[in-house]
Amino acid sequence: MGSRARFASLLSASFLLLLLRSAEPLGLRQQTPLAGGELLGVAGRYLTREERWMNQRLDHFSPTDHRQFKQRYFEFLDYHGAAATGPVFLRICGESSCDGIPNDYLAVLAKKFGAAVVTPEHRYYGKSSPFDSLTTENLRFLSSKQALFDLAVFRQYYQETLNSRHNRSSGFENPWFVFGVSYAGALSAWFRLKFPHLTCGSLASSGVVLAVYNFTDFDKQVGESAGPECKAALQETTRLVDEQLRSDSHSVKALFGAQTLKNDGDFLFLLADAAATTFQYGNPDAVCSLLANPKKNGKDLVETYAQFVRDYYIKKLETTVSSYDQEYLKETTPDDSSSRLWWFQVCSEVAYFQVAPKNDSVRSAKVNTRYNLDLCKNVYGEGVYPDVFMTNLYYGGTSIAASKIVFTNGSQDPWRHASKQKSSKDMPSYLIKCSNCGHGTDLRGCPQLPFRIKGDSSNCTSPEAVDTVRKQITKHIDLWLSQCHEPTRAW
Repeated sequence: MGSRARFASLLSASFLLLLLRSAEPLGLRQQTPLAGGELLGVAGRYLTREERWMNQRLDHFSPTDHRQFKQRYFEFLDYHGAAATGPVFLRICGESSCDGIPNDYLAVLAKKFGAAVVTPEHRYYGKSSPFDSLTTENLRFLSSKQALFDLAVFRQYYQETLNSRHNRSSGFENPWFVFGVSYAGALSAWFRLKFPHLTCGSLASSGVVLAVYNFTDFDKQVGESAGPECKAALQETTRLVDEQLRSDSHSVKALFGAQTLKNDGDFLFLLADAAATTFQYGNPDAVCSLLANPKKNGKDLVETYAQFVRDYYIKKLETTVSSYDQEYLKETTPDDSSSRLWWFQVCSEVAYFQVAPKNDSVRSAKVNTRYNLDLCKNVYGEGVYPDVFMTNLYYGGTSIAASKIVFTNGSQDPWRHASKQKSSKDMPSYLIKCSNCGHGTDLRGCPQLPFRIKGDSSNCTSPEAVDTVRKQITKHIDLWLSQCHEPTRAW
């Protein structure tokens, strides 16, 4: 009851007027390189990169702390029409800098439904940080719960913005629909759970709604997605690397371009992530084709895998080795803050510890629970650990008691085991099956990296599987939006 009262106070007329006055567009930022070094401008990867700003409350749960910070957001109105009475699609930006509204399949949906698209940046990430120094003390306001209230306040603020622009009464309501991929997909589902009166429905694409302490299913799915031969090659590579670490750790790390990683666990986690990423993002051949017969190239397995990590994972995908370095994660003013921020959410709320199973693991057995807990303690200090029981108690995990949420997952994505994969009443769940269907395939197409304009599905091994699920998504959006217009508003 207390949280509802505080929320109501946030939406008072004076607060909304303050937010309205604070929104003024800023100039476009320079283009940034995509994975693979490819450059795309506003007409390519993004629908828009024009920045707008609002004042957001720092602590939604305190009756006495009224501090605010600047939150960045973006809007795209080309399909909304002059009257602006159509739907508003709220696309949630997740655990990284939000530099614009992506031109993926959501753009296709927005055009079909005549919708505006708005995207607020997640608190702390990118340019929306309340603090210059990201000490553990200053990170205490970084949580999914605070982020959900940010979204609710933003939703109300933007509705008032539209009403003000078009000289409408404050009581006018556009129909809203919420979208998100991955952690943002979980936020999308949780937003519908916690604020059902503020959205007609949600799409939780690869939505990881289940907090998992020992996420062994992640590694198991990597092995399953790899197939028997590639899995065996990855396991043998892991065994050989473990051996070489014991005899000459510096040399083997240097071979991978990761000699700066002093902690063996950090290094082994980097190697595990490199392989997992290929299946997660629809590029299985990037690693499996290389490992199929390394001897024909005159190289052994470790040298071949090192080439893959250097050329594909580090160079092409522009992965920074330092993002795996606990010493770098401890820095409170890093050049790229996203790794320190996401690890804090992992260590304080959701875990998702991608540990090696006891048997038949692809990753090294040294990437275990102790490694993760030690990282949390080393980087953030004593007392920071994920209480996944409370997180799942609060949201419901895969037993989420909500309605009008579409869950989608790619068959090869290791993260799907933290999502809701079984349909239930008013919450359909779809599994997109193809050999390169991974994370967010319904919105991103195949492969998921590098970026696919309009979520192009033509390179999926089964475009029909993707298109079939997209048709189902469209039907649900159409139905649930229409039900928002019913006089009883029984949603």
